Amino acid sequence: MTRRYFGTDGIRGAVGEPPITPDFMLKLGWACGRVFARQTPDGGHSTVIIGKDTRVSGYMFESALEAGLVAAGVDVKLLGPMPTPAVALMTRTQNAVAGIVISASHNPYYDNGIKFFSSAGSKLADEVELAIEAELECELTVVPSADIGKVVRIADAAGRYIEYCKSTVPEGFSLRGMRIAVDCANGATYHIAPNVLAELGADVVPMGVKPDGYNINEGVGSTDTAGLSRLVQESGAQLGIAYDGDGDRVMFVDADGSVVDGDELVYIIATHRAINGRAEAGVVGTLMSNLGLELALRELGLEFARAKVGDRYVKELMEARGWRLGGESSGHIICADHTTTGDGIVASLQVLVALKESGRNLADLRAGMRKCPQTMINLPISSGADVSGNAAVGAAVTEVEVHLAGRGRVLLRPSGTEPLLRVMVEGEDAGEVERLCQGLARDVAAALAAG
Repeated sequence: MTRRYFGTDGIRGAVGEPPITPDFMLKLGWACGRVFARQTPDGGHSTVIIGKDTRVSGYMFESALEAGLVAAGVDVKLLGPMPTPAVALMTRTQNAVAGIVISASHNPYYDNGIKFFSSAGSKLADEVELAIEAELECELTVVPSADIGKVVRIADAAGRYIEYCKSTVPEGFSLRGMRIAVDCANGATYHIAPNVLAELGADVVPMGVKPDGYNINEGVGSTDTAGLSRLVQESGAQLGIAYDGDGDRVMFVDADGSVVDGDELVYIIATHRAINGRAEAGVVGTLMSNLGLELALRELGLEFARAKVGDRYVKELMEARGWRLGGESSGHIICADHTTTGDGIVASLQVLVALKESGRNLADLRAGMRKCPQTMINLPISSGADVSGNAAVGAAVTEVEVHLAGRGRVLLRPSGTEPLLRVMVEGEDAGEVERLCQGLARDVAAALAAG
């Protein structure tokens, strides 16, 4: 069956444009309810958890999903604004059959989307997504009145998640003496992250903690760290932490205002674990992870494997290898010994543990990984263009790889959302990398034009 709605991470788009409309969300809730109800064979009601970020449209879609679910005979527990990983956690701890997150992550407020978690707190299996799509083609019906689902709100959801986050650090761990600037992107972590850090003893300097439904990710958060860099320097903080709108990504800023990205954070966590006798067998990154991470991990004696871009693919490869740590340059970091999905707060705490226990600052800890220069060119391509099967394209790539002689790498990756081919070259010398990438992009464009 061909997918009409589900992408690599749920369903996402502009609010008011199909499928991100109230009527579709009603039908989606019903379709999900029909599928999830089958997972409770004893005749009882299945329970589904719903959480959301702070977008103004979240209230509209929450009501629509809720109505569809109860019409299908499923009970609903509402969390209100909560980070995506908190929904995954509550899905497991509440014995729910599934969790739903209403969020478009780092996108502007006028976008929204739906993410799903299984009862285990992981992304839905392909067959479940396909079953939901099949139900969407059916006519909406309502179960008998005696079987309609009920809805309750979990009033203490934030407190439960705060306590869980604190439980992921060693007993007695304290952040006393640290001033930390925290940017919550006016998103789902606004009432969580500052409290977690403050309750662990930090002097917290907050920003992005006044959501109004429209300002999520607007000049704040992990995708726009300029304001946080200024706040760190102006407030005298030792470091800054930036989360994205739904709290599954994290970036750091050091005392000088320099950004520390997901690759460097994964390196810091892996290094700390290795030094303290908790060495990982290996670490999972993605095709876009910097070559410097791979080389630095190799020096620690750790294997490194690359998954396709997307945290679900990182998680799948981690499970296949039996590894506990993985992440993306964008700040999606999965610590599988603590979480089932990317969790910005939990990952940031792992970095803070490494800082406090080592007695070193963030700039020192990141210095062990030397990032290799990357150049990426977005090349417009026609829909359906065959890149992998084009011999001339393959020859152009091979020529660059031979020139790099193991000192770098080449990546051609079609965009999942735009008619673009991402041409990337990575190596030791920035000038050489840029020259090679520009030449490769020209050769690839010519090869595709020639057919």
